Amino acid sequence: MARSPMRFLYRLSDVTFLDLAVFINQVETPKHATLTTTTKIFEMSTVHNSNTACCSIPTVIPKDKYQEKGEYKPFGAFKKAYVVGNPKSDKAIIGVYDIFGYWPQTQQGADILAETLDALVIYPDFLDGQPWDNNNFPPKTDEDKKKLQEFFGGVANVGERVKNLGELADKLKSDGAKFVGTIGFCWGGKVVTVAAGTGKTDAAVAIHPAMLDVKDADNLKVPLAIFPSKDEPLEEYEKIINTISGKPFASKNAYKVYSNMHHGWAAARADLEDPENKKAYEDVYGTAVTFFKGVIAG
Repeated sequence: MARSPMRFLYRLSDVTFLDLAVFINQVETPKHATLTTTTKIFEMSTVHNSNTACCSIPTVIPKDKYQEKGEYKPFGAFKKAYVVGNPKSDKAIIGVYDIFGYWPQTQQGADILAETLDALVIYPDFLDGQPWDNNNFPPKTDEDKKKLQEFFGGVANVGERVKNLGELADKLKSDGAKFVGTIGFCWGGKVVTVAAGTGKTDAAVAIHPAMLDVKDADNLKVPLAIFPSKDEPLEEYEKIINTISGKPFASKNAYKVYSNMHHGWAAARADLEDPENKKAYEDVYGTAVTFFKGVIAG
């Protein structure tokens, strides 16, 4: 059943694009949310000292100068995954990148999590070598718009990727992990949030998440940290915060709007040469580390 087109603000480098959601919202994906926009910008957070958390993470380096610390190899049912960290740790983090796949800024974040949490961090190739071409975003021709629909209904189907994530979480726990957290960006933020309602994982971090839907918050079974940019639908975000604030694990949740950041600032679209972007990148990863440590501590 087709949904009515909505307008969605998406920033790509220095250019602002509209109407992405008219393509995404046509795709029949389980728990696929309708995207909206709002001009209201505000800050709210349950993490009171994010600057201290930020100072506890490794130095952030621009993508062209960064040397990844992990390796790419088969892992579980995945033919390829970026794997970094302590293989003997009883803590594991599963990362879900954005629709553009592997980028140095994303892998640097994985390295930060591995080092600061002494965890095994796995970023599987959920898109199986078929990420969306960042040079063709947003799509301009009818043919490419159709391809984007097919992309979200196929390899980027949220329900199927949630299933894959759950299977990997089961494997990690059978291998000895006592804690399996998740972190996702944009489309990946949707995947980890939905997965947080399955009982397979122990905590979720969603950074500039796409397809926000309060129904996902209704289903949550574990703590959630959610960090939207100014381009996300903040009215829906407010509903999500109200919902998770009533959960038994409410004291473990974390939330903050990065009101001066564009969608994508912590993953493929991160510009770590820009001082403000770098500062926000450091802050959100430091805050994510603080969140995970709080959940692990119980």
